[in-house]
Amino acid sequence: MKILITGNLGYIGPTLVKYLKKNIENINIVGFDSGFFAHCLTGTEQFPERYLDTQIFGDTRNISENDLIGFDSVIHLAAVSNDPMGKQFEAVTEDINRVATIELAKKCSRSKVKNFVFASSCSMYGSASNAPKTENDKTNPLTAYARSKIGAEEDFKSMDLAEMLVTSLRFATACGMSDRLRLDLVLNDFVACSLLHKEITVLSDGSPWRPLIDVEDMSRAIHWASIRESYKDSNFLAVNTGSNKSNYQVKDLANKVGEIVKGCKISINTDAPPDLRSYKVDFSLFESLAPKYIPKLSLTESIERLVEGIDKMNFSDKNFRESNYMRLKMLQSHMKNNLINKNLEWL
Repeated sequence: MKILITGNLGYIGPTLVKYLKKNIENINIVGFDSGFFAHCLTGTEQFPERYLDTQIFGDTRNISENDLIGFDSVIHLAAVSNDPMGKQFEAVTEDINRVATIELAKKCSRSKVKNFVFASSCSMYGSASNAPKTENDKTNPLTAYARSKIGAEEDFKSMDLAEMLVTSLRFATACGMSDRLRLDLVLNDFVACSLLHKEITVLSDGSPWRPLIDVEDMSRAIHWASIRESYKDSNFLAVNTGSNKSNYQVKDLANKVGEIVKGCKISINTDAPPDLRSYKVDFSLFESLAPKYIPKLSLTESIERLVEGIDKMNFSDKNFRESNYMRLKMLQSHMKNNLINKNLEWL
């Protein structure tokens, strides 16, 4: 089996590549990435991409059909990957996350790729009622990032996919340790704060709901999507990807970290207005379709792995929110040093 992974030199890629190499026999894995974050390694003593067969450096906006010939599956992780980046680079977010995604899918279809896996997001539910959101519920994207994800899904529905199956994995909020750790994710941020400051300050009232999924469990879901068969005679499937056990309020995440990291103070601004981005998600469809690939890691295990990993890094930067482990800060640094332009292209 031959798989192409775009955006493999990011947060999810190192864990995904290792997982696929160990779980699929005779697999050939090719990475395709711009390299913006390739150097942002965290605590690993080995180059994560040693599990790859080939690494290609390039921009997915410029990928050619020749680059796609011979692949059974394409896993599309490459994206402007969170709300702060989407806010600063709104037009580019639409261009990369939606327009380039659809063009890539068309090229994959013409190149006879069997499965196209799109890393989407539950953030498209935005501000939601207390009832967990299913795939049939109305979306309410509040940010450029979320709008780009649901926009791509809408485009998939109107495409002629020929024989190719497209799976849009609407991931819960990512968390967990990686060889390219991100600290701009809610649980990862809380763990870093607990270790470096012995205090977690929740700026909101702590009431917003967030579903979580560890990067290792994301890898399991991607494995399934890369080999799945047709569902209900449709070539396109959007599926909430996570666990019904993993819907949490932000204050509960902070308190759980405080239980594990002893001596950590929890401060919640109960007078603050609630964050409008609040949603619980129903993952029953995913659990029914992929029972062998559902999440295995508990919240406690994800926190403990983060604590162990950050300790192993000997990370001591108390001003970590200005560090390269915040994806927006890394892009801003590249721009300041005249390495990339405002369209997120290497100069």
